[in-house]
Amino acid sequence: MATSDSTPPLPVTAPLAPKKENMTPVGSKIAELNESRTELLSRIQGLKQDLQNWRSKLDTQVKIYRDELTELKKTLNVEVEQLRTEFQELRTTLHQQQEDVTASLRNLGDVSEGAKEA
Repeated sequence: MATSDSTPPLPVTAPLAPKKENMTPVGSKIAELNESRTELLSRIQGLKQDLQNWRSKLDTQVKIYRDELTELKKTLNVEVEQLRTEFQELRTTLHQQQEDVTASLRNLGDVSEGAKEA
């Protein structure tokens, strides 16, 4: 006896052809994506410009501060040199005064000894 299948064969279906209904949403999505891409590129360009402006302002500020620091350093060096000179003069004056006082005390001692002898 021959066996017979009770299930009928499945119909062969052709691959799904793109429908015009599906094409419209894809087209609008592509248009949206292109618009979004354009907006993003525009924002990126704006951010790049902002960054360049910020860098430029920062470079200007750094240059100004460096110039100010250089000027302050020069001024400070001049003042330190003046103080060194003044301290050296003061040291010389104090040394001279010390020698004068020592000499005066010696003279006073010599005079005192002379008075005691007389």
